[in-house]
Amino acid sequence: MARKPMGLPTGVEFAGQSVRIRFTWNGQRRCETLPYPQTPKGIKAASDLRANVTSLIKHGVLDDQRYTELFPNSIYATYSATPRFGEYSQEWLNSREVVAGTRKNYLASLNLYWMPFLALLPIDSITSVMLRKIVGDIDWKSPGVKRSAIQRLTTVFGTAVKDGLINRNPVESIELPTKTRKPIDPFTVAEADAIIDHLYKTLTHSMRIYAAYFEFAFYTGMRPSEMAALRWDEVDKEQRLVNVCRIVADYKIEERTKTRNGRQVMLNSRALHAIAEAKGVAQQRVTQSRRKQGESPFVFPPTKNFEFIQQSSVTDKHFQAALTDLGIRARRQYNCRHTYATMCLMSGMNPAFIATQLGHSVQMLLSTYARWINSSTDWSELGKLEKSLIGTKLVRTETVPL
Repeated sequence: MARKPMGLPTGVEFAGQSVRIRFTWNGQRRCETLPYPQTPKGIKAASDLRANVTSLIKHGVLDDQRYTELFPNSIYATYSATPRFGEYSQEWLNSREVVAGTRKNYLASLNLYWMPFLALLPIDSITSVMLRKIVGDIDWKSPGVKRSAIQRLTTVFGTAVKDGLINRNPVESIELPTKTRKPIDPFTVAEADAIIDHLYKTLTHSMRIYAAYFEFAFYTGMRPSEMAALRWDEVDKEQRLVNVCRIVADYKIEERTKTRNGRQVMLNSRALHAIAEAKGVAQQRVTQSRRKQGESPFVFPPTKNFEFIQQSSVTDKHFQAALTDLGIRARRQYNCRHTYATMCLMSGMNPAFIATQLGHSVQMLLSTYARWINSSTDWSELGKLEKSLIGTKLVRTETVPL
């Protein structure tokens, strides 16, 4: 039997570990158990919902469809012939040709944020107003998480529109949080070289592979996931090129890049030095191996347990230790890539070439790294304008009648 502790709002009571509301509709007494905790916040949510229901009843606008939207788990709920959101979204996800990591992210987002509210509802009964309330009630971890979850829901409903199940996408009117970028915080050339030198001095034997790894990272700008998956058969020392065609994602090798476009990265002298150091470590491992194992197919294999670097923590502990020892401000190791990009820009290299090497579009490169375009050339660029202005002044002087 339900219990009603003193102080609960009218029509609200506890039932087991849940909260229940009571009201009368069309002369019948109704009680609906809600998925709210027995906390002040849960009690208020139940009271607000009951107030909304009684208001709809008072104004004569509560019908079976609206009742089902408000109480999808009710024994009185009625459903249309269209599929429920839960089954439709699962079928949608099963039909997607995406890599395992992307599928996992979609599934986690749907299960965590949308299924608790929408799973049992017919997809054509879900409205923008309903979704806006759900979005407002969720305690989002960050604006980025909120943005991604809404975008994924938009894709599901967009497909439902194409399938003819609904006439319009109810998510389109939901405002997305402003997209925020992770801060770009590159190292100076002096800091980069100090980090590399420190790693070569402090890491010995097979551990030197991590020194070579970071020298290569600083002087190629390759993504960590690309470096972790780099194989020796993709390295051409004679042509001074590496072929970037795969990444490590979700602890597995994926035969693709982040942008799905392979590219060739040209190797400067520092990158070639890193390759030579990695080769030396590899040969040393073969010589010292008691089991006479062959050389690893990967250029930067971890020192133990796994064939290739599966997660950033493997390399990050050495990187952060070097920053601490050198008194350099702590930053993500991904800033090695940003360092290479800014070094190239500040050297006056062609942005189109840099973008190709990094696997960016030129627009993305310039919008991301505009602050680091060589400031020493600013006056020369302004000088071009001054010359133009002088020429314009001369033309005006010559054409003005005396």
